[in-house]
Amino acid sequence: MTTTLISLISILIGIISANILGLIYKKYSFNFTGNTIAGVFGSIFLIKSFGRLGFGVNHIITENQINTIPFIINIIVSIIGGIIALIMLKKLHARLNKNTAS
Repeated sequence: MTTTLISLISILIGIISANILGLIYKKYSFNFTGNTIAGVFGSIFLIKSFGRLGFGVNHIITENQINTIPFIINIIVSIIGGIIALIMLKKLHARLNKNTAS
């Protein structure tokens, strides 16, 4: 696997996690398109943040071998990033709607 493929897998997992959260908890859903956008940006933001700590894509592939522990951590961070982004966007959306209704 190349670093680009691992990055795309991580983003895809962020998209899937945000959409699954939106399906399970309807109050956090922005429909498919909104959930997808939240999943993309949430997973990228959190992966880049954790990548600075040594769990980035460049640390996963060394000498054409996959380090499984950083790869698993990258996947978990991607899942968490998609979920956190969707929840935070929904809270921001609720707060903005509350302020405009007043």
